[in-house]
Amino acid sequence: MRQFAAMLDTRDVAPLPDWLEQLTAAGLPALASLAKAIREDQPAVVQGIITRFNSGVNEGRITDLKLQKRIMAGRAGGPLLRHRVILMATLRRRYL
Repeated sequence: MRQFAAMLDTRDVAPLPDWLEQLTAAGLPALASLAKAIREDQPAVVQGIITRFNSGVNEGRITDLKLQKRIMAGRAGGPLLRHRVILMATLRRRYL
């Protein structure tokens, strides 16, 4: 995993094929499954590594919203949900 993190830090995809082979050869089913999934969507993974743009902030907000919706399912209306989502976003900015 450190090798993949290094690829992300340097935005260098050259070691990716060798790294995927190492995952497959590791003998662990979870790592082999990860390698297979990355190979199936390799063009997207390569673009994710080489570009500086990402949707991390948006994904975090969507995760927060889904969490609040699950917690409050059927308990409150839109105004309270909105208040809790705004509060969560404020707390996330403060501590991250």
